Amino acid sequence: MQSEGEKHLNDMINAADNRAKRTTIILDKKEREFIDSLVREGKEPGIKPLISKMLNIYRNMMIHDWRYPGEYYYGISRVALVNVEILNILVQQLSPEKWYESGKNIGAALKVSMETTFSLNTPNEENWSEVFHRLKIQGFGDFYIKDKYILIKSPFINHAELWRGILEGLLDAKLDTKASIPPLVFEIKTKHAP
Repeated sequence: MQSEGEKHLNDMINAADNRAKRTTIILDKKEREFIDSLVREGKEPGIKPLISKMLNIYRNMMIHDWRYPGEYYYGISRVALVNVEILNILVQQLSPEKWYESGKNIGAALKVSMETTFSLNTPNEENWSEVFHRLKIQGFGDFYIKDKYILIKSPFINHAELWRGILEGLLDAKLDTKASIPPLVFEIKTKHAP
């Protein structure tokens, strides 16, 4: 049986474990100058919010799987940081008649990646907000769902037929294109039953 003093000490230790802990980070001169310039130019509000943002990016992008330089794995998928212009050149090499079918294949690959990496059943509409969050993290664009519509703001590729294929392959849903220039809008016609 614990004495009253031991119990009080254990309670204090447990309380201390639950509080925020102070951490000191020692930055070299160039790192500190860089951070100060970000704050001065208004790009970041301060060092603490910047570090919090970096940790959030680290968590969301699974940076701990990065084998620098140029080798980054997002679950089972290898990811490359590529200019959007390069992707648009590749898409332009496809005939427009192939955009939809190519998009379906891309969507199917994304579906496998998300299912194996995050155990996300992508056709289940309850998971769509997490699916769209994952797409945003990877730079595909900003996704919104409202009633029976999916909206993509700032898509990384602007071709609506390619996007219709990607989303149909990923979500197992049938979509109708309502706006074919960004922001892209798709109406959900049918959904896969989970």
